[in-house]
Amino acid sequence: MHTQDFLSIRDLTAAEARGLLALAGDMKANREKYASSLKGQTLALIFEKPSLRTRVTFDVGIQQLGGFSVYLSPAEISLGKRESIHDVAKNLERMVQGIMIRTFAHEIVEQMAEHASVPVVNGLTDFSHPCQALADYLTIQEVKGRIKGLKVVFVGDGNNVAHSLMFAGALFGAHVVVATPPGYEPKPEALRWAQAEGAATGGTTTISNDPREAVRGADVVYTDVWASMGQEAEAAERDKIFRPFQVNEVLFGLANPEAIFMHCLPAHRGDEVTRGVIDSPRSVVFQEAENRLHVQKAILHELMVR
Repeated sequence: MHTQDFLSIRDLTAAEARGLLALAGDMKANREKYASSLKGQTLALIFEKPSLRTRVTFDVGIQQLGGFSVYLSPAEISLGKRESIHDVAKNLERMVQGIMIRTFAHEIVEQMAEHASVPVVNGLTDFSHPCQALADYLTIQEVKGRIKGLKVVFVGDGNNVAHSLMFAGALFGAHVVVATPPGYEPKPEALRWAQAEGAATGGTTTISNDPREAVRGADVVYTDVWASMGQEAEAAERDKIFRPFQVNEVLFGLANPEAIFMHCLPAHRGDEVTRGVIDSPRSVVFQEAENRLHVQKAILHELMVR
């Protein structure tokens, strides 16, 4: 990778994105081959938001590469309150060889990367979820045998997951459609970037307010919760607005017969997706969750092997 940090899919070139998927696939197939690639190195795990998959996959991942992790909860750090981001970065760079941070504002990971001399990995921000997107496309590649030219449809809130799905889709040459209620579209700057990058790979990114039209002919149908962390107060209002965007058997039936269903999890069955879809044989949500481990190991290997 040409950068020291991994803060966004936008940090990657198309070739680097393909390379990370290839490395992740090799790590998945040949775990012992990389068992000491980060021997003796320590990764700090900063969590401002709770997590199952991010916590376990980074913790297990660094250990499978021969390293260690140190978990830092909001109570221990409280970025910008108990201690400045600058001071946390300057402390950690003398004690660990890498930092993973899962937080709210994207500016927090950018500031951490600016001040820390060791690699910083974005485990999630309100703007992007880059590790998730790489796991998503690794899963699509495993199941479909390719990514380029596939129609990938995200139904729901134009959030951090949608942004990263768009960014990575542009690099891989996919046709990404994001279907949202009016007023909940992805950020304009995210759309502009994805459309510009897709011009070189044959990928396209389009926005729709009609879930049925968007899903028609899809190879992949993807959704996420209607109210993300920090939006709990809006949950009741969002339920009314997003109910027509539920991925149920009728909507999923408009996709290609071989289409797969994806969700970054946690899922709320009966809200954004029905049990009949997420628990069907065409759902790959747990394969997708496992692949977080493999792509993150690839990212850590690329950033921390010196």
